[in-house]
Amino acid sequence: MIKRRLKSMLPPALLSVWRKYRSRKERQRLRQLRADVINYLAHIPPPEITAEQQAIMQYLKSHPSFPAFPYPFADNYKAGGRITVYRDREKKMRYVLQDGKRLYFRNDWDEYNIKAGYVGLLAEQDTASPHRYETAGFHVCEGDTVVDAGVAEGNFALSVIEKVKKIYLFEADTAWIAALEATFAPWREKVVIVNKYVSDKDTDNSITLDTFFASRRPDFIKADIEGAEPLLVAGATRLLSAPAPLKVVLCTYHAQNDAATLRQMLSQRGFRTEFSEGYMLFAYDRYLAPPYLRRALIRAAK
Repeated sequence: MIKRRLKSMLPPALLSVWRKYRSRKERQRLRQLRADVINYLAHIPPPEITAEQQAIMQYLKSHPSFPAFPYPFADNYKAGGRITVYRDREKKMRYVLQDGKRLYFRNDWDEYNIKAGYVGLLAEQDTASPHRYETAGFHVCEGDTVVDAGVAEGNFALSVIEKVKKIYLFEADTAWIAALEATFAPWREKVVIVNKYVSDKDTDNSITLDTFFASRRPDFIKADIEGAEPLLVAGATRLLSAPAPLKVVLCTYHAQNDAATLRQMLSQRGFRTEFSEGYMLFAYDRYLAPPYLRRALIRAAK
């Protein structure tokens, strides 16, 4: 809060200098982090280091950046130049086309932000990505009721919108609500937008899935909620403990112990679990530490 207030007081010339300084410091941090990861992997003795760890180390050595996905498929998503951003003059909003459908973006994002953001979403859902929510054997089915927690842009929800019976979009950031309303206007009869966090308690700005689904039940739950996934599970004890069929996919890379914690929580509630293939490097966690490589998703079913 103090940093934001100080920044707002800077004149434009000094603000530009501050942004360049921040960008330079961040690049230095990522270079050092890349070197730390390479050094860590290089010191795993040959009997213990896996072939995948060796491949990741070689990939990092050959790439000057610090990629979230340290795999060759990520090289296909280096720039947003091939992304076309359109302007809806009636709504005064920008959008891209995803499978022929309009995906709108928040009004404070310019064309550069949209291209960079959307190419990141494409990388996340590449068939080789550890962050891909669905697989051939684990996916939303025709007629499912779906929860998308941490929906943000809504790319996942848009990818399944044609087949769902009902979909509940939970997004606490009010800056995304108008964009979501625009994106899902053609399917408004099957879409419910909930401007709240999904958590382990009911407050003015958060709700538990046990409360929300007290008299109904989803078939598929997807959550990418910035490390609050354990709170979602804790707030859905009744829902997740019921014997009825249910599929759940949760992000596990936001914090060091999320993968183990979520696997234990879901197993205790009767789910069969598996992690997605591959690992992520999550540079946004300032506490990123050995072993550095984190599982991206856990998929659970019963």
